[in-house]
Amino acid sequence: MKKKMLGLLAATFVASSLTACSSTAGDQPSSSSSVKPANEATKQPEGTNQGNNDSAAKTNATAAIKPEPGASLVVWEDGAEVAFLKELAAAFKQQYNVDVKVESVPAPDQAGRLANDAPAGLGADVVMFAHDKLGNAVTAGLLLPNDVFQKETEAAVAKAAIEASSYNGKLYGYPKSVETYALFYNKDLVKELPKTWDDIIAFAKTYNDPAKKKYGIMWEAKITYYNYIFMTAFGGYMFGKNGTDPSDIGLNSDGAVEGLKYYQSLHDILPVKVEDLSYDVKTQLFQEGKLAFNIDGPWSIGSFKDKVNFGVMPLPDFPGGKKAVSFSGVRSYYVNSYTKYPNAAKLFAQFITNKDNALKNFKATGILPANTEASKDPLIANDPLLGGFIKQFAQSQPMPTIPQTSNVWTPMEGAFTAIWNDHADVRKKLDEAVKTIKEQMASTPVKK
Repeated sequence: MKKKMLGLLAATFVASSLTACSSTAGDQPSSSSSVKPANEATKQPEGTNQGNNDSAAKTNATAAIKPEPGASLVVWEDGAEVAFLKELAAAFKQQYNVDVKVESVPAPDQAGRLANDAPAGLGADVVMFAHDKLGNAVTAGLLLPNDVFQKETEAAVAKAAIEASSYNGKLYGYPKSVETYALFYNKDLVKELPKTWDDIIAFAKTYNDPAKKKYGIMWEAKITYYNYIFMTAFGGYMFGKNGTDPSDIGLNSDGAVEGLKYYQSLHDILPVKVEDLSYDVKTQLFQEGKLAFNIDGPWSIGSFKDKVNFGVMPLPDFPGGKKAVSFSGVRSYYVNSYTKYPNAAKLFAQFITNKDNALKNFKATGILPANTEASKDPLIANDPLLGGFIKQFAQSQPMPTIPQTSNVWTPMEGAFTAIWNDHADVRKKLDEAVKTIKEQMASTPVKK
């Protein structure tokens, strides 16, 4: 029965968990650029079914679009998945006779690098990043819409993931994966699963031994993505109206201040500076059996398999039964508007995110595919490690897609560092961070 229920959860995992994202309209790149964006006129080709027959639409769309003669592509992929994508590139070459060069570029860096490289003709034809960077990329005129394969994508991917990969109602992404973070635990160290953070605190007080680098729990304590749980649990938020109103910043609201005071108190059970609470450090300690609980995402499953006897559970509740509402994200591939080969690029983005290749990617890397047909496969639906992520994803919030989101990360990182390392006044530091965010937003207004 347990496996059956987990299968049902996995089948509805993507479809039921995200809330809709919306944003303001973007504009086109400067006409003074020496390299012009590709013509966005690779619209639905004639003969593509525009009705409700998704199977026919899928067949017609793929058949109607052909790679440009002599096309070759450059694709950026996150380091851990480069080897797998090279395999798909070889299969694409065999089917379409298009050479694809895969370059390793960290996912968090791709949107920024595209903004610098694309107008000069140096950017990759296909890139991949999380949906929170979509607004900036669209308003800068860096992306082509997912138009040719829109119906096929909408039929294969959950509505919420489609919305997260869209901007101002227009689909741009070819959704690859959905993700949030949860609580990894070492089964050899943890005999009773915690229900609340109070349970975590009690465990850490008996387990910690800093001299031997043994700790009850770790997370990347200066990163807003992970610390968001402390704010939301007590009523804080990033932007109003479900992340769409940049005029309403809730990062220094009373709820955020209360939550960050609780966050600050956890320094007592984790007396380590934020600089030393890095991904590499906590990954190594968890692998070595010195860390009992590790807040991390499904992308790290491969790092622990065959090295740790571990499980994954949802994040524990805060005092008063307050739920830990995590940030969630949708990673998608996007086509560079400056590409010389838009047809080939769109074909490749669609090819690597279809059901079969989404399943292959899960087998190779452990990512949770955005493709709902793939997520229903028993290989994923019956995976015992995914239950914790499925449950946590159900109580997550998507990161905002509006361009102003990019102004948040650095000022908040500074605030978290001072609050944690120096036990600084929480309200004062949050007020300072929000003041900086507002100043940055005012100095770089979003064009509409």
